[in-house]
Amino acid sequence: MKKSLFQLAIIVPLAMLLCLACSCQKKDKGGITESEAKAIGDWYIKARNEVNLALLDKIYSPEVVVHDPSRPESIVGLEALKSQYRDTHTAIPDVKFSLDDLYLKGDKMAWVFTMSGTVTGPIHTPFGDLPPTGKTFRFSGVAVDRIVEGKIAEEWVYFNVLDIVQPMGFSLTPPQPPQSEAK
Repeated sequence: MKKSLFQLAIIVPLAMLLCLACSCQKKDKGGITESEAKAIGDWYIKARNEVNLALLDKIYSPEVVVHDPSRPESIVGLEALKSQYRDTHTAIPDVKFSLDDLYLKGDKMAWVFTMSGTVTGPIHTPFGDLPPTGKTFRFSGVAVDRIVEGKIAEEWVYFNVLDIVQPMGFSLTPPQPPQSEAK
C-alpha cells in the first residue's frame, strides 16, 4: 500500500507537469504563438477569398498602418484598408490568396503569400489606374506584420508590381532623354 501511494505521489505530479508542458506553446516575450499566427492567417484568407471584409476586424487594429508597394502612400486605418481591398475585389472579382509559409519572431510574423486572379475592372497602381484587360496573373510576395495585443498594428507588404501589370499586357517604358533641337 505504501509503495502504491509513493508511486502515485510521483506519477501524478509528473503527469501534471507533462500535461502542462505539452499544452504550452513557445511564446517569445511580447510575441505571438504559432497557433495565434495561423488563426490570423486563416481569418485573412477567409476574409479575402470569400469577400467578407468584416472579418478583418478580428485581425487588424483599427489604427493599422499598411505599407503597400501598390500605393504611393501608406494606408492608415482599418476602414482605409477595407476600401483598398474593396477596390481590389472590384477590379479582380475572382482574386484568390494563399498563405504559403509563416515565420515568427517576437512580436512579428512574416508570411509568404500567393495572389492570383483575372483583371476585369480598373486596377489602381502607383503608375495610375489601368484599364481592365481580362487577363490573369499570379505572383508571390511577403507580408511582415507587427502584432500588438493579438492584432496586426503595422504591416509591410513586398511584391513586384510588375508581376501584375506585365501579364496584363503592359510594359514599362523608360523615360526618353530630351531630344536636342536641330540647328
